[in-house]
Amino acid sequence: MSYLETTKDVYRDAALSPDVGLCCTTTPVWQFPGLTIPSIMLEMNYGCGSTVHPRDLINNPKILYVGVGGGMELLQFSYFSRQEGGVIGVDVVDEMLEASRKNFEEAETSNDWFKKAFVHLKKGDALSLPVADESIDVAAQNCLFNIFKVAELKKALAEMYRVLKPHGRLVMSDPTCEQPMGENLRNDERLRALCLSGAIPIADYVKMLTDVGFGTIEIRSRRPYRILDTKHYDTAENLYIESIEVCAIKDPMPADGPCVFTGKAAIYFGEEDSFDDKKGHVLLQNQPMAVCDKTAKALSDLGRHDIFISPSTFHYDGGGCC
Repeated sequence: MSYLETTKDVYRDAALSPDVGLCCTTTPVWQFPGLTIPSIMLEMNYGCGSTVHPRDLINNPKILYVGVGGGMELLQFSYFSRQEGGVIGVDVVDEMLEASRKNFEEAETSNDWFKKAFVHLKKGDALSLPVADESIDVAAQNCLFNIFKVAELKKALAEMYRVLKPHGRLVMSDPTCEQPMGENLRNDERLRALCLSGAIPIADYVKMLTDVGFGTIEIRSRRPYRILDTKHYDTAENLYIESIEVCAIKDPMPADGPCVFTGKAAIYFGEEDSFDDKKGHVLLQNQPMAVCDKTAKALSDLGRHDIFISPSTFHYDGGGCC
């Protein structure tokens, strides 16, 4: 049995019998005025973070969510896209699709604004999405792509890129790990299905996104997730796993490479009111400006003693230099 078949089995079981401990969401569940999330959706929230960010969801967007889980994030997305079929949910597991349909019926009774027709559920594979080219404003996945090995991950990211409109956004939450992980763990099919042994370093994750063509990357959060310890797992050292929330934007690729925001800021504290680098960045005196890593390096390379570049905080919420 391949690791993808093992994954289907794990989530088939999780659809038939909700498993609250299957994943450990590190982000508080978004609550919005007038939104009531059924308890069954909370129990089936099989993600590691959140992909719902209100600033992505203006102008009644068309949204794609891959790996539907219990439907919680699809319901949250519907809050911002109240149109028939405004949210498309794709999953390869029939039982998970059926469970979500039932959950949407319950959501309809407890939310007077919600209609289950807002969500169109489709049987489909992340490696070959049943969605037209450039038809989606916001695509999302939560704790799914980390299950894939490199070849499949490249295909899944390319598929997301294909279906997004120009300047569309791919919002993701996945576990990451900066330490080397042994092949014995990497090849453990069940640990992959449980979103643990597929975790890769953040830099590798970002490079895979930019290799596909995304011109802007935002690291929006980085949080503690799990420990794979020496007592319970086949590892010589404790492995620290984090969860990150990332937004990849289908912007044109700049000639000098992608803009990757990792939460750095530039602060000018010189004698003048401002500093202009003549490349589109004006720093006001003692006013922090969020900068991408590329701009941070260019400013640092100037060798000025009146510009401070902060370390990466791995939290970025817009308003940056590009």
